[in-house]
Amino acid sequence: MSSTTTHDRLDKRRRLQAILSRDGPQCFWCAVPFDDGSRVATTEHLVPRLKGGPSWMENEVAACKPCNQRRGHTALGAWLVQCQQRGYPSRPAEVLSRLAALSAAIERRGGQRRARRYIASQNRRLRKMTP
Repeated sequence: MSSTTTHDRLDKRRRLQAILSRDGPQCFWCAVPFDDGSRVATTEHLVPRLKGGPSWMENEVAACKPCNQRRGHTALGAWLVQCQQRGYPSRPAEVLSRLAALSAAIERRGGQRRARRYIASQNRRLRKMTP
């Protein structure tokens, strides 16, 4: 049994606009602002679609194209380590919070069995990274 929200019915461009309104006009990973025109905002899935991640706002953040391409399907814990090595702000607590919101959305809507397993494994990894 799945229920949809208003945001689920938005096309990709409008969903990205809603994500930017929610999170602010900067890359979730490197924090470079999009407003200066040097970086293009893209929709980044926390749980990659390859791992069963849905195209729901709860699973999406705004990322610049270079960060989105560099991450690819890299696991969240490994990607945050790479972000730290590049000098980007590492925010495992914020990623954990996003995963919790996604888990709650999955509980409400149902399904997403593969994503649930991925979220559980990433939660374990990310908790080790938080103080």
